[in-house]
Amino acid sequence: MIDFGYTLTRDRQLDYDRGDFRFLRIVRAMEPSLDVCIGCGSCTATCSAGHFTGFNIRKLHTLIQRGDNETIKAELKKCMFCGKCQLVCPRGVNLRNLILAMNRAIEQLG
Repeated sequence: MIDFGYTLTRDRQLDYDRGDFRFLRIVRAMEPSLDVCIGCGSCTATCSAGHFTGFNIRKLHTLIQRGDNETIKAELKKCMFCGKCQLVCPRGVNLRNLILAMNRAIEQLG
C-alpha cells in the first residue's frame, strides 16, 4: 500500500441516540442539584483522589450527560469521599450525595 504521509482520524462525533439515559434519570431523581452544576472545575481542582488516581468529578458529570455508563462505573471506585469538592462548589451541588446516588443507580440497573 502506498504511504501518502497522512493518517485518517476516527470520528469524534457523539451519537446521543446510542446513550443509555436511564442512569441519568435515576441520579437526577436522587440528587436534583446535579442540574445546577456549571462545570467550573472547582471540585476537580481540590479533589484529593484526583491528585493520586486521576479521578475527575467534572468528567463524571460529562459522562452522565452523554449516557456513557460503563466508564462511570470504573471512575466511581476512585472517589475517597473526603468532601473537599462539596466545600468549594460555588453552586452548592451536594457532590458527596451525588456520588452515593451514582453508586445506588449502578446497583439498581445491575
